[in-house]
Amino acid sequence: MAGEKTGRTPVVPFRQFVLKVHSRCNLACTYCYIYTGPDRSWRARPPAVPAATVRQTALRIAEHARTHGLREVRIDLHGGEPLLTGPGPLLEQAAAIRAALPAGCTAEFGVQTNGTLLTPETIDTLAAAGFRLGLSLDGGTPGLNRRRVDHAGRSSWPAVSRAARLLRDRPDVFAGILCTVDITADPAEVHDSLRALDPPMVDFLLPHANWTSPPPATTAGRSRPAVPGQAGRTPYGDWLCTVFDLWWDGGPGPRVRVFTEILGLLLGRPSSSEAVGLSPVVALVVDTDGAIEQVDSLKSAYEGAAATGLDVFRHTFDEALAHPGMAARRSGRDGLAAQCRGCALVEVCGGGNYAHRYRADAGGFTNPSVYCADLERLIRHIAARLDAAVALNRGAAELT
Repeated sequence: MAGEKTGRTPVVPFRQFVLKVHSRCNLACTYCYIYTGPDRSWRARPPAVPAATVRQTALRIAEHARTHGLREVRIDLHGGEPLLTGPGPLLEQAAAIRAALPAGCTAEFGVQTNGTLLTPETIDTLAAAGFRLGLSLDGGTPGLNRRRVDHAGRSSWPAVSRAARLLRDRPDVFAGILCTVDITADPAEVHDSLRALDPPMVDFLLPHANWTSPPPATTAGRSRPAVPGQAGRTPYGDWLCTVFDLWWDGGPGPRVRVFTEILGLLLGRPSSSEAVGLSPVVALVVDTDGAIEQVDSLKSAYEGAAATGLDVFRHTFDEALAHPGMAARRSGRDGLAAQCRGCALVEVCGGGNYAHRYRADAGGFTNPSVYCADLERLIRHIAARLDAAVALNRGAAELT
């Protein structure tokens, strides 16, 4: 059952399954770590997932749910661009998984799309099947999306802006927006333009980078501390602090995941994101050839970093739980660098995203995040704003 223990280590089952339904994309975003990064395994994989692989994956999910007594699982159909197949195969994949699940276990389905292929008919079809749709976007203006171009270098904005309008009118379907931080963009413009699209949630993602392949800030003539945590400029932290203040002071608006996660952690709640906190990883990836992999972000480190050597035809998801890479990402504080374990912010920061800790010449992933100083800047800023709000409310209560 869920939560049983093997020796001293609690077994935390997978609850989120990312299924790659298409390994190609109709965009060529300049910062994409999948198609421009060091891991090129996508080239050898089927462009579209075969039906037999979906059926076997469905059986593995059902097996895992039955073994651990899961009442609910999350299924994210991903790519590449998942809508390159059209909505029909997505419906078939969802039907296969639902049919395989044991009684008493339900599945929540999501699709993460670049939006260029969304039509009213596609939205209606997926909505009727219970899907929620997430949109990848860098802001709410053409200029902010200049990095999101097709293979001919043409802007994706006309098609994506149409998709954003369609989803804004369908709050029952719209899951939210993923936005990769670009520190050359005005944070206020990004915040205000995304807010105007009225998404239920925005998730700001730090660009996938590490000590061997540093963030763009280091290649744009800006200095960063040579050792995390030392005094130095924190361009990503500063950018996110500006957005936080606009969001905090702006009244009702979309939930911003990284901010609500940090606020929750400061208040003693567990995290539900790999970006911060020490909660164990509960997600795995099944690629179009049936390979069982760790999260895609690891592909930004080196060729094969996400690989496990397992596949759905020969291995169970419990075998994936025992894989050293998966275990390392479930080890919490014990799996962090010594500097992180001794840090006052460790319960909130959690060492940052696992992929961002990689250093080829020293310790592999047993390092602080390359964004360590930025995360410290953001967490301390949010803590200060929270403390001020609590003090203000306490003072008002005492006056009454």
